[in-house]
Amino acid sequence: MEDGEEDVELFNSKVLEELDFSCCSVTFPSGISFQYPGPSLCMRPLNSGDFERGYIKLLSELTVVGDVSKDLYLERFHGMKNSSGAYFVTVIEDTSSQEIVAAATLEIEQKFIRHCAIRGRIEEVVVLEKWRGKQLGKLLIAALTMLSQKLGCYKTSLECSDNNIPFYQKFGYKEEGQHYLVKRNIPK
Repeated sequence: MEDGEEDVELFNSKVLEELDFSCCSVTFPSGISFQYPGPSLCMRPLNSGDFERGYIKLLSELTVVGDVSKDLYLERFHGMKNSSGAYFVTVIEDTSSQEIVAAATLEIEQKFIRHCAIRGRIEEVVVLEKWRGKQLGKLLIAALTMLSQKLGCYKTSLECSDNNIPFYQKFGYKEEGQHYLVKRNIPK
């Protein structure tokens, strides 16, 4: 960060460090784990300095991001941080280039149903094109699925294209026969 400011984590990194990789429902090549995603790679919470590390650019490989300035990024970042553990945006950084190369988000919804349960929702899973095929998305999905369980979510859901269903089924996700509908409220 500029002017001697320190990066602020969106959530405490110990949450990721404490995940038990041995309980993972999918396998990875020898040596790959949450603690070691690969040479020069680090999996960690999104932090306040990740605007400069290309987090917004990474999201643009997934969807329309719009014109997000550093100030707007920081405003949203701090809003998410102050949301009582509702957002677990997790990134993988190439520490040799200080570039965010993959990311995914676990959102926690507080419910009144099921005795005031919480529900997890995985969104915005993206890997930079030049880093695809290195199992980084798989690692993020595994981590956030396990984190959701650790946090006590009664269920975790995600939306995906039909061709990605077999990938997510490896983590225990199942089609429930529900239809996904959307109404976009974006002015033309």
